[in-house]
Order: sequence, then C-alpha cells, then structure tokens
Amino acid sequence: MVIIHSRIDLINEDYLLSKHQGFIYLASTLDTKSAEIFYLSQLIQDAGLPVKIVDLTTKPSVIPPTVDVNADTIAAYHPEGKDAVFCNDRGNAIAAMALAFEHYLLQQDDLLAILGLGGSGGTALITPAMQALPVGIPKLMVSTMASGDISGYIGASDISMMYSVTDISGLNIISRKVLKNAAYMIAGSIYFNLHQEQLTKSKPAVALTMFGVTTPCVQLLTQQLESNFDCLVFHATGSGGKAMEKLIDSHLLHSVLDITTTEVCDYLFGGVLACDDDRFGAIARTQTPSIISCGALDMINFGRPETIPVAHQDRLFYNHNSQVTLMRTNKEENHKMGIWIAEKLNRCTGDITFIIPTAGFSALDIEGGPFWLPEANQAFINSFTQHYKLTTKRKLVLSPYHINSVEFNQQLLSLHDDQNKSALLVS
Repeated sequence: MVIIHSRIDLINEDYLLSKHQGFIYLASTLDTKSAEIFYLSQLIQDAGLPVKIVDLTTKPSVIPPTVDVNADTIAAYHPEGKDAVFCNDRGNAIAAMALAFEHYLLQQDDLLAILGLGGSGGTALITPAMQALPVGIPKLMVSTMASGDISGYIGASDISMMYSVTDISGLNIISRKVLKNAAYMIAGSIYFNLHQEQLTKSKPAVALTMFGVTTPCVQLLTQQLESNFDCLVFHATGSGGKAMEKLIDSHLLHSVLDITTTEVCDYLFGGVLACDDDRFGAIARTQTPSIISCGALDMINFGRPETIPVAHQDRLFYNHNSQVTLMRTNKEENHKMGIWIAEKLNRCTGDITFIIPTAGFSALDIEGGPFWLPEANQAFINSFTQHYKLTTKRKLVLSPYHINSVEFNQQLLSLHDDQNKSALLVS
C-alpha cells in the first residue's frame, strides 16, 4: 500500500527550526540570475524551509533590498576590501569575489545547505566556497558547465552538480523543471537529515589508503577492524588522498591508517596520480592519530606507454594495465622522498607512527618481483630516518616484513590498538 502524506504531515517548519536554527543559502550573481533565484526561493519556502539569498554580483549596489545578503557585504570579506572585487575587470573580479565568498561562508553558523546557480563564471565563483565547507553539509550547484569535466569545481568535496540543460537566462518550460528538481533535492536533503534518527550509534570512522599493489594489506586490515570501526578506504590516486584529508580537516575521522603514500611519488616526479604540497597537512592541523607507511613508494604512475616522457625511456617499467604504466623509483628519487615526507611529518604534534616494511613496499617490490630493488628502498630508509625527528608522540618502527604480509598486518593492528588505548587514557 502506498500512503501519500500532505506536505504539512511531512514537513513542519516549526519542528525543523526547533531542531536546528538555520537557512538554505541560495547563491548567484543576481544581476543576471535574479528571476531564477527568486523562483528557487519560493519553491523551497513553499516546502516549509527557510532560505537566505546571497548576491555575488561583481558590481556594487545593483540589486534591490529584497536580497538577504548583498554583494557589498560579501565583497567586504575580501582580505583587501571591496575594491579588490569591484575592480572593473571581469576575470579578476570573479576570482576576488570567490575568495570573499569563501571567507564569508566559513564564518556563518546558520548554514544548513547551499544551492548555487551559475554559468561558467558563476560556477567558478561559487564552488570554491562550497569546497571549503565540511563534508556532509548539502551542496548543490546548478550549472551550464556540469556536462563536461567538473573535477576542478568539485575538488575533494561532496558537491553535487546538476546540468541546467538550457542556459541560465530566464525562466522557461525547461528551466522551471530543472530548477524545481534542484529546489526539492536540496529541501529533501535537509528534511531527511533532520527527521531521521539513527537507530544505532555509529562506529568511529577510520581512514585507510589503498592501491592495487597494497590491496592485500588494506583488505586484511579492514576485515580485522570493521567490527569496531567504520572503515573508509581511499584509492591513492591523488584525488583519493585529497578526499581523505578533506574528511580529516572536517574532524570526521577517529584515526588514519595512511598505508599507501604513493601519491607523493607522482607529485615529486611528474606522475599522473599526484597529491599536492599539502599532503599530510590535515593530519598536522588536526592532530588526528595516524599510522603512516610506505605503500607503493616504489612506483610512479604514467598512462599508456606512448605518454611516458622521453627522458624516462631507459627506466624500469611495468605495464599495470592498458591505461597505466608504472615506473620504478630509483635511489635518488627515494632519497628525496624520504626527506620530503620526514619534513612534512615533523610538523605533526599528535600521535604519529611511521612504519617501514623493509621487505618491500608493494606487491611488485618483493624478492623475485619486477620492482625488487633493495638499494632504492634503503635510500629512502636512510634519508627518512636521518631527517625524521622522534618525540614521545612521533614514533618510528622498522618492520622486517613485507607490506602485504600477515605479520605486517598484525603490527599495524597492534599499533592502532596502542594509539586507541593512549587516547582513552588522555581523555
């Protein structure tokens, strides 16, 4: 039997506001998108939810006072003031307003969700602020750019993008349908978040990083941990590490098992699955308890063989699949990585243990394997141990085992258990 409830049965504004004071923010450049924003606003308010309209026009004082937050107010949040935004250069103005909006949004404590509306300029303006918000806050961007490569707009955040189909240039039979879906999607995210009670207490979340060549290690870890922890596995492809660190910065993780740090290889030496300079930065900022290892530091990722830079043609390669070619890291590269990672981790003041599996860093880096090159690994070990500064909280373990061995797995579990016990004693 299908039971159809009235809107009043399902959504009660007084109940919602008693649960959590706040608004759905509607953001756009209202000098060109006002009809669409006010249409969205009416739909969401008709669904029983409060809205706050934010104007991001890069021209001062061109919008009527019915807007809740005008462009002048947002522009004032730019570190260099309003003049940096209202500069009469469209490209610079968009970039400046994007920064101002990010600063503004991060200081608001009444944001339940955000819905943005824009073309190429508006999307570039709004999504950086969305990316800066914690994971879990509903974020929806209706954009003319959503049918192409949207990686730059999404970053490592949980932004949802909806293609506008027609250009965002007035209301018509198509745009009304698309905007109505957007309004109800964002309203639904708030309604169900506030109304649904968790039946059981959620388990603490643990992040793990994995690559194909460290899969046995991480799968065995998750099997051992999943009875007590919610295991979140991130594919170490550049974006995977960034997504993990986004959750760390959002204080959504109990601890980290950063087993596979291969993204550093690609960042330092031109691979295609690179992290950025902020790798390990979230751990330092939040002091999240972490166990970190050398997973797949024996390889740099490239695409098909014909895409490999000519300078590397005499190196040792392994064809992982038809689209991915792996290049073995050499002694010089391992020496540099040891210094880079050690200096990053020296900034961490929380509980950090770095464990080195001296019998091999990946499924390929094993005695008799295609990437078995002990002198390269030793170059990493030597430079890392020389530069890594030990403290009572910053520890180092030299393991005699291979990264995918059962024995190494048991060491990781023991270290994680010790960190938990230490945290309980402190609390």
